[in-house]
Amino acid sequence: MLSSDDPVRVFQDFATLDLLSGARAEIMAGRGSFIESFPLFGYDLDDYDELFAEKLDLLLNLRESERVSWSGKHRAPLADAGVYPRPIQDPLPVWIAVGGTPQSVVRAALLGLPLAIAIIGGQPERFAPLARLYCEAASEAGHDPARLSISINSHAYVAETSQQASDEYFPTYAAMMNRIGRERGWSPMGREQFEMGREPRGALVVGNPEEVAEKILFEYELFGHQRFMAQISVGAIAHEKVMRAIEMFGTEVAPAVRKELSRQSGSI
Repeated sequence: MLSSDDPVRVFQDFATLDLLSGARAEIMAGRGSFIESFPLFGYDLDDYDELFAEKLDLLLNLRESERVSWSGKHRAPLADAGVYPRPIQDPLPVWIAVGGTPQSVVRAALLGLPLAIAIIGGQPERFAPLARLYCEAASEAGHDPARLSISINSHAYVAETSQQASDEYFPTYAAMMNRIGRERGWSPMGREQFEMGREPRGALVVGNPEEVAEKILFEYELFGHQRFMAQISVGAIAHEKVMRAIEMFGTEVAPAVRKELSRQSGSI
């Protein structure tokens, strides 16, 4: 959540992670769907978008050069400042993460940065215009859309059977969402609403390997995205269940998706 964080510290943290992980770190920078951190760090919500734009500009300057001179409205300036450590990756990947705001999509396109679309509610189809807007805006800005990436980020869980996936994921997922909902005045989530999200056109990617693969392929038809990110650990689900879901995703879901996409590309 870059708007209420310090870009220098963010860059240093992720550069350290990149070094420790052998060049596997990536930043997904977003304006933030939660606003509690703004007053905690002394920021005015009226500056919501301006804060993100300015801090993103500094972050991109930091990854571009070892020594940086920069000035803005919401942070002390830098005068030929050396920022360390430096990551292995050059440049360190920075994605723009969005939850449905066209303005954020256009910003990513104009900057030629990859786009991460979070689909955690509603029907995936309603997000498809964002992908089209991204490609159109990138093309108009002189960027080749074929060289840019889109990621779809969803709440996901895999188990041996559909019923098992539902029974294991629902209690902790609903507890987390309802805790957030109480703070924001949302209606409580019940089992019926959860099951609607699991339907083929719902936002939850929760089921057996075949169901999860089918939903990813359905979304691929909408977005043509290059990456799917499964956010499994939502709530206090047991660690061993999370690890089993990750294993099944890697050994059953991903191969099935790749096989089908390979078949489709071969038939074109």
